[in-house]
Amino acid sequence: MTSELARPGAMRYVLFDVDGTLIDAVENQRRVWRTWAERYGLDADEVHRVALRTRPLETFAQVAQGEDPRECLAALHALEDEDVRSGTYAAFDGASELLTALPPGNWALVTSNYEHRVRGRFARTGLPVPEVLVDAAAVDEGKPSPLPYLRAAARLGAEPADCLVVEDAPSGVRSGLSAGMTVWGVNALTAVDGVHRHFRTLREAVPDILAFVSGTRLHELEGSAAGE
Repeated sequence: MTSELARPGAMRYVLFDVDGTLIDAVENQRRVWRTWAERYGLDADEVHRVALRTRPLETFAQVAQGEDPRECLAALHALEDEDVRSGTYAAFDGASELLTALPPGNWALVTSNYEHRVRGRFARTGLPVPEVLVDAAAVDEGKPSPLPYLRAAARLGAEPADCLVVEDAPSGVRSGLSAGMTVWGVNALTAVDGVHRHFRTLREAVPDILAFVSGTRLHELEGSAAGE
């Protein structure tokens, strides 16, 4: 059984990933990468498979070795910005209820995307934006480095041990764990390696996230530990 880290009696904080955790953007990402791949005459399915496990510059290095990575990145950014303006987005069930219920100074967003896109998606889905938002431009190293989550904790005035990270992806889970935080996984049928707790949906996690922040005694992990 994996132990959670928050200190008894300390103020609690929640740090959320965005895409795949609060907002369902899977089809949007697939569509953006498909359009990008077609522009360069590449196999869209293969490009998307690589993009799921690598950062953009690493993706270009694998699938478009003969292309200027700066031009590749500019083309991708333009497609992503257009998708924010015109794409269809949905917040995961429970997201609005959860974020509205959290104290304003006790939560943050930590994303590998850029702030203007996050704000655009949140405006489209009606989700509130917190005071602290750490994006790709805010740190020199992105997930799985611990720096994004450590930066968010510092901006909140929080100790890492008092922070709960809510994630859906392996790189984000590793980032939160490396930062010395409690990490819960959501929106997946099976648990990502390393998470302290696993929930198949965000909706299932809402009561426990609110309990974590309030300092209410958490459920015993037996029966709800990762992998069950």
